[in-house]
Amino acid sequence: MRSESRVAIIHYWLVGMRGGERVLERLIHLFPQADIFTHVYDPNAISSTIKSRPIRTTFIQGLPGSRKHYQKYLPLMPMALEELDLRGYDLIISSESGPAKGVITPPDALHVCYCHSPMRYLWDHYQDYKASAGGVARLAMPWLFHNLRTWDTTSAARVDRFVANSNFIKSRIEKSYRRDAAVVHPPVATHLFKPSNDVEARYLWVGQMTAYKRADIAMEAFNKLGLPLLMVGDGEMAADINRRAGPNITIVPRLNFDELRQAYARCRALIFTAEEDFGIIPVEANASGRPVLAYKGGGVRDTIAPEESGLLFEAQTSDGLIEGLRQLEAWLPSFDPAAAISNASRFAPEKFDEGFMKVVNG
Repeated sequence: MRSESRVAIIHYWLVGMRGGERVLERLIHLFPQADIFTHVYDPNAISSTIKSRPIRTTFIQGLPGSRKHYQKYLPLMPMALEELDLRGYDLIISSESGPAKGVITPPDALHVCYCHSPMRYLWDHYQDYKASAGGVARLAMPWLFHNLRTWDTTSAARVDRFVANSNFIKSRIEKSYRRDAAVVHPPVATHLFKPSNDVEARYLWVGQMTAYKRADIAMEAFNKLGLPLLMVGDGEMAADINRRAGPNITIVPRLNFDELRQAYARCRALIFTAEEDFGIIPVEANASGRPVLAYKGGGVRDTIAPEESGLLFEAQTSDGLIEGLRQLEAWLPSFDPAAAISNASRFAPEKFDEGFMKVVNG
């Protein structure tokens, strides 16, 4: 890619700083001249790195309550993307988890889609979202989402090169779009995490307390075993988790970054119960020199080296986690923190840079 090339990055929405926005920051590091396009933008919710670039929004931004209720406008987002004027750009990078890849690009431009996940509410989590929707939304979803799936599949043909954030997502891209994808893992700031000599007996769980994160099975397993557990997170399941947790479980809604680093470095092990597309939290725990016990589904099959940086448990149930804890306790005396730190180094930002530029440069 020539240094004078014009670059546009299409990111689904900018209303907070999560894994997708950390990838966007690194894309800006690679392409500091890039212009950013998004559906909805809240300047108070994003980093200075992202705000340093010109940010242009689709017409979704001007709709009532868009910053808070942007997902309700999902049916309008395909039209909004297709209205973006990308003439004059040489490289278009779509950052896809919500709708982003469906832009219409110039004939001679290269369109690379970094796919965090095909839209879960359209595909593998559709029935879960439908079940939790209100009455009117539940009636409308079959028709609306049928049309959105058709558009989502069709718009995949507009992408020249797909990049997946894990082998799990690579397989989902193939299933949903019948397209191949290179795998480039997201950048993790592993250098910010350090091991500690003061390791405690307490286990650690970190995440949003939403249904698919399966905080409930961690709570149930530790209730049965009576082992100490610190749970860090908030969400719609938090009240129920708090109500049912035993005295051996400490629950806090959030920790600041320094407190989180300390919690990683001092925990006996991180418990990871979700099936994630990639999963940055296990990598951060490994970078802190601590092992991970994770459910074997999703991106952890890329990130955790079994019997080196952690173990994987088979069944996503409290009994499955209990069996995993039994195996972990037997294995822990042979655990070497240096092996976990070495494993985490595979996901340093420089590795992302190298892999992504290899795709761009063909």
